[in-house]
Amino acid sequence: MRHLYLLSVASIALALPAGAYAAPNDTPPDAANAAPADSAPDGQSTTTNQGEDIVVTGVLQQSEKDVLSGTSILTGEELTRDLRPSIGETLARQPGVSATSFGPSASRPILRGFQGERVRVLTDGIGSIDVSNTSVDHAVVIDPLLAERVEVLRGPSALLYGSSAIGGVVNVIDSRIPRSVPENGYRVNAIASYGSAANERSVGGAGDVAIGSKIVLHADGSYLNSDDLHIGGYVLSPAARAQALAAAAGQTTPDDPDFAATAALKDTLPNTAAKTWTAGVGASIITDTGSLGVSYSHYDSFYGVPIRYATASGEEQEAPRLSLLQNRFDLRGEVDTGGGFLKQIRLRAGYANYRHFELEEDGSVGTAFYNKGIEGRLELVQSTRGGWSGASGVQFFNRDFNVVGDEAFLPKNSTSQIGLFTLQQVEVGALRAEGGVRYESSDLEANPEDGDLRFFAGKRHFDAVSGSAGLSYALAEGVRLGVNVSRTERAPSAEELFARGGHAGTQSWEVGSPDFRLEKSWGIEGTLHVHREGFSLDASAYYNWFSNYISENQVDPSVCEAVAAPSGREVDLPCFQFQQADARYYGFEADASLRIARIGGYTINVDALGDYVHANIVDMGPVPRIPPMRVLGGIEAQSNRVTGRVEVEHVFDQDRIAPFETETSAYTLVNASIGFKPIAGNDKISLLLSANNLFDVDARRHSSFLKDFAPLGGRDLRVTVRAGF
Repeated sequence: MRHLYLLSVASIALALPAGAYAAPNDTPPDAANAAPADSAPDGQSTTTNQGEDIVVTGVLQQSEKDVLSGTSILTGEELTRDLRPSIGETLARQPGVSATSFGPSASRPILRGFQGERVRVLTDGIGSIDVSNTSVDHAVVIDPLLAERVEVLRGPSALLYGSSAIGGVVNVIDSRIPRSVPENGYRVNAIASYGSAANERSVGGAGDVAIGSKIVLHADGSYLNSDDLHIGGYVLSPAARAQALAAAAGQTTPDDPDFAATAALKDTLPNTAAKTWTAGVGASIITDTGSLGVSYSHYDSFYGVPIRYATASGEEQEAPRLSLLQNRFDLRGEVDTGGGFLKQIRLRAGYANYRHFELEEDGSVGTAFYNKGIEGRLELVQSTRGGWSGASGVQFFNRDFNVVGDEAFLPKNSTSQIGLFTLQQVEVGALRAEGGVRYESSDLEANPEDGDLRFFAGKRHFDAVSGSAGLSYALAEGVRLGVNVSRTERAPSAEELFARGGHAGTQSWEVGSPDFRLEKSWGIEGTLHVHREGFSLDASAYYNWFSNYISENQVDPSVCEAVAAPSGREVDLPCFQFQQADARYYGFEADASLRIARIGGYTINVDALGDYVHANIVDMGPVPRIPPMRVLGGIEAQSNRVTGRVEVEHVFDQDRIAPFETETSAYTLVNASIGFKPIAGNDKISLLLSANNLFDVDARRHSSFLKDFAPLGGRDLRVTVRAGF
């Protein structure tokens, strides 16, 4: 695969003509038809995906309204308003999206109820190459401060980025590898923000400088510092608080924590402070017929995660803190072939060296995680001929992962994958047909140290074939109805195969199975896109049938004790085992926007979104940690320089729970914001004031492992300034 990588780089480099001149264009080619960054098309809310936004994620870049599956694009003022320290919390207001919410720093997106291995988080089309899929207390190594736009693809179209992406793909797009030559020879963009809930101070900036007519140099950096998070009530949920008070009443063991003091904790979520800084440089050669660029980035973070408090005698509690570091190199190339069968060749590759330390209370390293990974994609894009277009390619991925320490729950292991894919599309009049196929070969190997009886040692190989086919029909101008059918196969992850040990982050003793088979599913999805003057609607409904579905369930302690016995370990945490069974997922998501009036220089819009997931493991019951139904409605006033918005989000209670879960109460959040552009005609300088959770509500996400010990943030007043020139 390294030979393929080097040959691909060489082919793109040779294809760039020496005498070509770069187009003096400040707009990335992929977003040439997009709406201005800090505005919405007239009569359309800034919270919905309107106009002619081009979806960059995918082998066929097309208008967002033409994508068969559910799609969301977050950019401009909406991105500024929703910006949070983690990508999960940044996206949590998008349709079909929730978050793992393991504190403000470690929150990963959940798409259609799927999380972890079933959701791919990408940076500019390539994986984040971290260990956030391994555990919910591990942060995603992507800085939202430096994002230009974020795209969310839900459903079968995401499978072209890996067979594991059953839930979907989140792609965070930045400017680290320049795509265009600055019009005036330079461009600078900066952002600074303050949030009151955690005394959060953050600043980020990126700049490009043209060297001649074809070379662009880039530099960027960011810094974030936050204190413990303010919350709108008690730290413990009512049920957990009742347990702690009951334990306090009968407390006799001096080694136990002070249960009464734990039950009294309120207003501040301990151990959630964070400090993160990033730096990056990049360079590109850009011509009329293509580009080739490279970058280096450094990510350094120190953060705490909420304490899972003891509420009964004999339970332990820890205050985990993580020190995280990643060094990463990236490459991106594109070349227009000049016609013929192929229109364009694209190459994207990344390599990262990652480690994080989980620290004890005295600052010593308790457990260390090491991860080295490389991922690359080569895409061949066909010219459009007679309504037929398409793209094909190859993707490879390699990961070497190791956990060192007394609490290691995985052996040293490696994962190697290679995938071949194609997506073809035919358009005849109002009818559009689309089909895609992906073959993926995966090799996973566990390599524990000699004599280490804690873990399985051996190899597994999987061949997976996934595909989708869809039809859509234009019922009228701006109205398109579609249906997608998909068949997917997913290889189990190393964590699902090889886990055998106590995992402090999730307070569970985990047991995987090296005998797992491919996880398989059939899915069907219906979509409706309506984009008319003053009105828009995007809706999707889906149903998935799984066989060999992998889930983690609490089992009798004897299961873990039998696994731990040969190595003489104790099982001091609840026992959880990865198991395979049939499962069913179905649900919907929809968002709409309507212009209701024009008053003076203001356009008044109302918008709403809703989503729902129902997930069940056959003969077992509900899938754990599934987000409940949610609705969100807003009203917005827009002018050329001022945008004001008020919204109400209601999340229903979740009483469809697994046997080891507790119910989660409903909550309602009220948010408001006002955005202002102080210089008439200049969209690059803006000020945003926002108030989130105005009434300081105690809100808990059912999808969080820590929802009984860590509510969402309370009232948060934010000020954000953006500037560009």
